[in-house]
Amino acid sequence: MTLASRIVALIEAQGPMSVAQFMSIALLDPRDGYYATRDPFGAAGDFITAPEVSQMFGEMIGLWLVQVWTDQGCPKNPRLVELGPGRGTLMTDILRAAKVVPEFLAGLEVVLVEASPVLRTLQEKKIGGSGVSVRWQAQFGDQLDERPLFLVANEFFDALPLRQYVRTERGWCERMVTAQNGELAFALAPMPTPPPMIPVGLEAVPEGGVYETSPAALALAEDIARIVARRGGAALMVDYGYQARSGFGETLQAVGGHSFADVLAEPGGDDLSAHVDFAALAAAGRQGGAAVLGPVTQRAFLAALGLAERAERLASANPAAGTSLVAAVKRLVGPDQMGTLFKALAFLPPAFDSAPGFAAWTAS
Repeated sequence: MTLASRIVALIEAQGPMSVAQFMSIALLDPRDGYYATRDPFGAAGDFITAPEVSQMFGEMIGLWLVQVWTDQGCPKNPRLVELGPGRGTLMTDILRAAKVVPEFLAGLEVVLVEASPVLRTLQEKKIGGSGVSVRWQAQFGDQLDERPLFLVANEFFDALPLRQYVRTERGWCERMVTAQNGELAFALAPMPTPPPMIPVGLEAVPEGGVYETSPAALALAEDIARIVARRGGAALMVDYGYQARSGFGETLQAVGGHSFADVLAEPGGDDLSAHVDFAALAAAGRQGGAAVLGPVTQRAFLAALGLAERAERLASANPAAGTSLVAAVKRLVGPDQMGTLFKALAFLPPAFDSAPGFAAWTAS
C-alpha cells in the first residue's frame, strides 16, 4: 500500500486532516515518508542547498559562529546544534573553518537534530572523524542542559508543517486534505476559523486569498530564543522566504527531481516546503526574550562576511577551480539565484545588539 493510499484510508476512517498533518505524514512517516527513505540532496536528488553549492557557505558560517562566541567572552563548553543537517556537509565545513580558533572546539559538543535514519547514516560517515563530540537526537528539546547554545538551521524552517486558511464569504476557513473517489483532494472546513486564529490586518484580503502560518515553526523559534537569552550563545537561521510578507499568499509547493509537482500527487515521493515568514519568526524570537537581528538577504550576509575575498584566495591557491568558484559565488549571492530570495536571521542574548553580517540591518 502506498503512502497516498494509507492517507486516504486514514481520512476515510477519521475525516479530513489539516495541511499541517498531511505535511507531517508525507515528510516524516517512518516507513514511507520523504525524509525517512532517501537522500534528497544534490544533483541526483530533488534540490541543492547552499552547503552543497560550495564549501565557502559553511566556512563563512563557521567563522561567524567563532566570532560571535568570541564577542560573548569565549564561554566554555559551548554546544553547537544543527537542525536538519542534511548530508552533514554544512557541519563539516563549519568545523573545518572553526579550527582557526582551537579554543572554540575545546569542550565543544555537536548535536545534530535529525529524524531520518538514512541521513543520520550519511552524517555519521562525514562527521564521525571530526575529532569533536557528536551526538544525534530526533527533537530539538531533548537532553539539552545549561551549556551556551550556538545553533544553525539552514533550509529547515521551510519544511515545518503549516496550516492554510482561505478567505470565503463566510470568513476564514481552514484548508483541509480530504479524499474524493479514492484520491487526495483539498477542501475547506465547514465552519469558519475563530477570529483570534487570524492576525489583525487581513480584513481587506479578497475572497480566495490564502493565509499560511506554521505554529510548529513559531513555537520552535520561541524555544530557541528563550534558551539563547538565558544561557548565552546565538542562533542563525538561513532559509528562503519573505522579508516582510504582506500577510497572505499561497507558497506551499512540492518539488521532485528539481521540478515543481502537485502537492497532493505523490506524498512521500516529493519534497514539501513553503516560504518562511521571517517577520513572524522574528516576532517569536522577541517573544522568547532574545535580541533579534535581521532578516537580511543571503547576498548581504555573505558579502559582509567576506565571501568574495574567500573565493579569490581559493582561486589563487587553485587556478583551475576559478571558473567553478565564480559560478558558486553567483549561485550563492546572485540576485536571480539564492542571493535575494534567501534570508538570514539571528537570535542573540538581550545584552548584544550586533553580529557580523548584520551591519546593514542594524544601521537601518
